[in-house]
Amino acid sequence: MSYKIVVDSCCELPENFKNRVNCEIVPLGIQVDDYRILDDETFNQKEFLKRAAASPNCPKSSCPSPERYMEAFKGEDENIYVVTLSAELSGSYNSAELAKNLYLEENPKKNIHIFNSRSASGGETQIAFWVSEQEAKGLSFDEIVQETEKKIDEMGTYFVLESLEALRKNGRLSNIKAFVANTLNIKPVMGRTVQGTIIQLGQARGMNKALAKMIEHSLGEIKDTENRRLIITHCNCPERAEEVRRSYLAKAKFCESYVMDTRGISTLYASDGGIIVTF
Repeated sequence: MSYKIVVDSCCELPENFKNRVNCEIVPLGIQVDDYRILDDETFNQKEFLKRAAASPNCPKSSCPSPERYMEAFKGEDENIYVVTLSAELSGSYNSAELAKNLYLEENPKKNIHIFNSRSASGGETQIAFWVSEQEAKGLSFDEIVQETEKKIDEMGTYFVLESLEALRKNGRLSNIKAFVANTLNIKPVMGRTVQGTIIQLGQARGMNKALAKMIEHSLGEIKDTENRRLIITHCNCPERAEEVRRSYLAKAKFCESYVMDTRGISTLYASDGGIIVTF
């Protein structure tokens, strides 16, 4: 059966994936003061970071409408898999679920499943890869959904950011205790719960020490790395991201690895210099 993967624009997809898999990216909206854009192919990271740095206000995001998701469902594909930001962090998942229910009223023969990534950025990328791999094996729609949901439970998501202000001001850190002042250069090591909320895993003084702690902590949590894909997304810091990849590969084996720059939504929350790791 033919299939399509629909992701929201917090997902970074490698070019080799987009060239071989029928997929569509549904954009979220981004706003800095009066500057409003869609997180699509027109997104200019340098321009956005410049505006965000100059503004006294925190950038905002807005989820896609159900109508926009329904547009992505159209076509001849029997199986449609949708991957969204964690429902704990965005309304994208709920919008996609509403779109699914409305669309199936008129197209009951379609198979549509909405995956709550309970993650973001590279976590969504992992899910898109898993779905395409299982489709290639010829598994049924229900089997693919079941296996992918299991993998989401087992996925690790970790990140270290230069600044947590965008997350804090947008209410994404409601369960986090107050952090040591930025003047002390303390960088928290962050992760996600199974439910998709953000938690603090540790902290260190300085970005390099925090990244080293993230690598140590993540490899301590997840042992079967040889069967996993390492995905590192970065916000405007390719050299730092490559160094993180080298550090991981020196300590563990992975089936493959990717380093990608963040799209618009991930850029908004990761801020300049942020690193996100999933496997």
